Order: sequence, then C-alpha cells, then structure tokens
Amino acid sequence: MSHRPRKRFGQHFLVDEGVIAAIVAAVAAKVGEHVVEIGPGLGAITRPLLKQCGALTVIELDRDLAARLRGVPGLDVIEADVLRVDLAALAVAQGGAKLRIVGNLPYNISTPILFHLLHGIDAVVDQHVMLQREVAERMAAAPGVKAYGRLSVMLQWRYAIEPVLDVPARAFDPPPKVESSVVRMIPKPAATGVDAGLLAELVSVAFSQRRKLLRHTLGRWLEERKPGLDFDVQRRAEEVPVEEYLSLAARL
Repeated sequence: MSHRPRKRFGQHFLVDEGVIAAIVAAVAAKVGEHVVEIGPGLGAITRPLLKQCGALTVIELDRDLAARLRGVPGLDVIEADVLRVDLAALAVAQGGAKLRIVGNLPYNISTPILFHLLHGIDAVVDQHVMLQREVAERMAAAPGVKAYGRLSVMLQWRYAIEPVLDVPARAFDPPPKVESSVVRMIPKPAATGVDAGLLAELVSVAFSQRRKLLRHTLGRWLEERKPGLDFDVQRRAEEVPVEEYLSLAARL
C-alpha cells in the first residue's frame, strides 16, 4: 500500500540504503536497550533498528502510518504528537530503563522538538537525530560564528553534540529543498546552581538583538535584577561562551 507524503506533517521519507545503514550503525542499538524512534514514517530505519535491539517504541502522529506499523512483532506504536509525550513517564512505564532516542525530525518543528526533548533529558542515554543541516550547524556552533545563538547555548549546556553524517536531499522521497545532517547528542550533568528557566530568559534577552552590544539588551536586563553585577556587556551575544552564560545564571 502506497502512502502519499503529507506536507502538514513535513514528511520526507528516507530511501537511501547506504544512509539508512550508516545511521543504524551509528546508533548501534543492543538487545535490552529501550530505543524510541520519533517519526518512523515508512519504517526505513525502524526495521533494521528492530533487528538490532529486538523491541522498539515508535512515536508516530500520522494515523495511517501508525496503522501500518501496528502488528509488527516487537514494535510498540504510540500514535501521538511527540510534543505531548512525556519521556520521563515513558521511561518509568518501561521499567525505569533510560531511553535511546532516534529520529528523523520534521524540519518544520525540529526546534520545538529539541526543546521538548531537553525537558526529558534525565531519562535519556543519547539521541541520534536528523535535522536540516543549518539547524545542526547552529546546535553545534562555537562562539564567534554566525550560527552560534540561543539554540547553541540552550542545547550545549546539557548535551555534548557530535556530527555523525551529512545527508543529501536526494536520499529522501520526496527530496526536501534543504540538505540534512545527523547528530549525536549525549546528555551531560546540569551546571551547579543554574536554573533552567532563568538561563532560558537570560539567553533569549541576550540574543534578542544580535547585532547590538549586550549593554543595550542584557546589560539593561541585568541592571534591573542585580545592579552592579560584574559582567562584560561590551560584547555581542555571539561572542560569549556557553560557560559564561552558565556562570552568570548561577550568580543570579
């Protein structure tokens, strides 16, 4: 039975066997691990992953695709929007084992999904996700480059982010209008004394006007909250390393 890709779900199905094999090899799932795939689609990655680990949970919003996957031995299908799935609760339901996340994330909502996954980070071993290459570059960007921004800081404070492979548009059906990349995200402990909500607000203010010096944005914000705090605001937001944002948040 054929399935016509749905634009509203941002569906682009991976069909390149070489790319599929490379992703599955990078994940290297083992029997007994709790692997969760986001957006399995037609099952290109699902089936070889299932051979590796023997049992797999998939989260699929498209009811037709979810129906196709039901009944596959070893496959637990959750028909839902991943943004509404509680990863911590999912881990508890599976006996408390931490999750290994795999997914070809819909490019139109990849950033909201990344922030949602961040909320469940304590229940996760690692994440292998495919995204638009531009987003992947922003995730891993170092200070001082144009790609470095709010997403870079908010992910790098909790993950070590490693590039796995680049994926050309022709590897999909239909081909997207952008190139893609797979990245590995390995959780790391939260910095001591850093409140996630405060850090998020701080970073959002800092990058609200990228071209201006921080004294015009973050400087004013800091002065309202803790006058006289020692922090160099004669820089642009993209020049400040992640560690300095964390240190500032901790001091607040």
